Amino acid sequence: MPEPAERSTPAGGLPALPVAEWQPTRDTLHMWLQIVGKIKMAASPPLNHWWHTTLRLSARGLVTGAIPTAAGVLDIEFDFIDHSLVIRTSGGDRRDVALEGLSVAGFHRWVFSTLRELGLAISIHAYPNEVPVAIPFAADTLHRSYVPEHAQAFWRQLIDAQRLLQVFRSEFRGKASPVHFFWGAMDLAVTRFSGRPAPRHPGGIVNCPDRVMVEGYSDEISSAGFWPGGGTDGAFYSYAYPSPPGYADAAVPDAAFFSEEWGEFLLPVERVRAAPDPDGLVADFLHATHRAASSLGSWPALEPPEEQS
Repeated sequence: MPEPAERSTPAGGLPALPVAEWQPTRDTLHMWLQIVGKIKMAASPPLNHWWHTTLRLSARGLVTGAIPTAAGVLDIEFDFIDHSLVIRTSGGDRRDVALEGLSVAGFHRWVFSTLRELGLAISIHAYPNEVPVAIPFAADTLHRSYVPEHAQAFWRQLIDAQRLLQVFRSEFRGKASPVHFFWGAMDLAVTRFSGRPAPRHPGGIVNCPDRVMVEGYSDEISSAGFWPGGGTDGAFYSYAYPSPPGYADAAVPDAAFFSEEWGEFLLPVERVRAAPDPDGLVADFLHATHRAASSLGSWPALEPPEEQS
């Protein structure tokens, strides 16, 4: 088994991982994550806003959690310590394969031959979503890069981001999503809901059916998370749907800004790392952007009124 990668964690707990440096591994990992995420989506009962499709962080990487099957439970885990994909069943079966050296096509072939060997008949739409060029998974030999140190550093970024997002989630009394990983855009997200329906989403996301966005954004929301883009080293982000008038001009910490390109606020990781209080900066960003969405959008009050004396 490979030894755990050495890493240095700068202030803020977020390992340095320049986007340009790890792009080949990121692109390959993105396709692998989509394959596993689609398996979970195909085999799980639907849950609002596509929550049944997401992955979660584990003590070793990213995992599907329990997927129901006729024979019991299946789970699939990306192990970023041993750098392998692990398939397990509640019947005691376990299969794993080393990630290094696999193309997307080879990964796809191994996963589905293993599922068939385990007697699990699961089929997916075998094309990627939310990418400009959707190469069928079974034919994708272009993406085959895997640098273990890069994959592990990304996972450790997610660990620290999850810690901060879970605190933020705990502070809200209304409906809120889990902190979970969306394999379509490759981001860790948490969403707060106003309790009101939203205007129908127009769709138009590249290689993604409009019905996905319509269901995902059926309610009025303020969403935040961590994404390995938006800065030289990744970024925290926050956006509202629908975006209320004046939202883009809302007051946020100086280190953050509103991106017209992405239609959301961004807080680049390199600015978090350089801050005297990295955790405090992220918390201020999350609070300021949610406050802008809820106040400008006139969200219903979720806190009980103070008792009159």
